[in-house]
Amino acid sequence: MTDKSRTPEADLAFMRSIVEGSGRPPMTLAICYLAGGLLYGLQCLFHIGQVIGLIRWPDLANLAFVVGITVAFLAVLTWAILKDRKAGSSNRGPLATRVTSAAFSATGMANAAVIIVFGVGAVRDQDFAVWLYYAAIVFALQAAAWYVAWVLKKKGWMLAVSLGGWVTAVALGVLVRQPVAYLGVCTAALFLLFALPGWALFRDARAGGKAA
Repeated sequence: MTDKSRTPEADLAFMRSIVEGSGRPPMTLAICYLAGGLLYGLQCLFHIGQVIGLIRWPDLANLAFVVGITVAFLAVLTWAILKDRKAGSSNRGPLATRVTSAAFSATGMANAAVIIVFGVGAVRDQDFAVWLYYAAIVFALQAAAWYVAWVLKKKGWMLAVSLGGWVTAVALGVLVRQPVAYLGVCTAALFLLFALPGWALFRDARAGGKAA
């Protein structure tokens, strides 16, 4: 009943394949980053245009644009969630992939709490700068999540995203009273640290879906 051809090295390699594997990231996670980075990066560019005087729209048009960005993001996110459910990939894949997904999900939960805390604080204190600290915390939390992903996956670009998120968090916290510089940093970070990694995850998710 024993297989004498098996070696301890082969057993270890098999166990490692179970833990690390090559599981694809959830489409929802990929879309969160890709669509969020592109859409909210576009919104930041819009606000830069407002600050420097290039965009002078009526208040209703400005509101419609901002709301439209969020509606578009939610629509794309809904599509990604439905696609993941159809694929039945929520609880599948190697351990490393599931732990990474859990880390990003936990970060999303923390972000929701941060939105409430800073939103209520800004309204209560009548100080919009309080709300701007929210973005700094978001990037700090994202940096932590990407560090977890790097520890598990050992992909260099994940470590670069983590370090970039940390630097962005500090920069945004320092620049809350300087709107143009703040928006410039936030715009670059959304495209480089959200949209670009999102594209990498989206590519892996599609490749995994075709292989399945």
